[in-house]
Amino acid sequence: MKSKFQVVMKSILAAAAVTLFAGATEGTVIHADTVKNQTYDRIMKTDRMNWGVKGDTKLMGLMNIKTGKLEGFDVDMAKEITKRINPKAKVDYTQITSGTRVPMLLNGNIDAVIATMSITPDRQKVVDFSQSYFNAGQSILVKKSSKYHNVKQLNTPKARVLAVQGSTSIDEIKDFAPKAKVVGLQDYATALTALKAGQGDALTTDNGILYGMAAGSKTLEVRGGTFTKEPYGVAMQKQNPKLVKAVNKAIDDIKSDGTYAKMAKKWFGSVKGMNWKELAKE
Repeated sequence: MKSKFQVVMKSILAAAAVTLFAGATEGTVIHADTVKNQTYDRIMKTDRMNWGVKGDTKLMGLMNIKTGKLEGFDVDMAKEITKRINPKAKVDYTQITSGTRVPMLLNGNIDAVIATMSITPDRQKVVDFSQSYFNAGQSILVKKSSKYHNVKQLNTPKARVLAVQGSTSIDEIKDFAPKAKVVGLQDYATALTALKAGQGDALTTDNGILYGMAAGSKTLEVRGGTFTKEPYGVAMQKQNPKLVKAVNKAIDDIKSDGTYAKMAKKWFGSVKGMNWKELAKE
């Protein structure tokens, strides 16, 4: 029989292992629902669904300073998905970042995440994803005067590439341009400011995000096409199969009834370089 000390130490070590694993993905996990379908049942009982969305990503999730409201493709998708899961439910939005979205989800601060979040094997170990709702791909944003035209040209010690902590972009750019110096910043607003100030030669992340940054700019442009595939999914706590099923059905309905095409045209129809009709075939 194990001593009480051994049992306690084993529990502490096990908890530490879980925390370290979560920290290696996207932040420290403090809490996660353990009751099956707890999130889904709460949404249906309270008639409320709280979504984690970006507030610094034009076209996808951005805080409108004039209205004080979050707006973008992800924000509209959250509203439409909620309507189809529970027509009575009120939609709440909580602003998150790439680094805080998983911890906030697992801590129970939000019910689901729709925030330019790529579906990856590592993330699937921690959260469950819906089917893909947006086909993105990583690219680069540079000043129009830049000598860099694609990711291959950035593969030099002289190149300084900006990215956002907590995103997959940092690991990907290191694979495609291992010689470049990669600088991880807190959020997209900070990264964009740094690029404009000449503190980096290029900013890399998903093309949908970069096109939003370049929209209306006379000095910035997206170059080189995409060099990865980054399908976005809705992230949810594990042990919620009913919610995953409901979200997947909602996404199917949104695509089949024409709502998806309308939203794609609304947010990307006037963006130079983006083909909203092709996107609507997602």
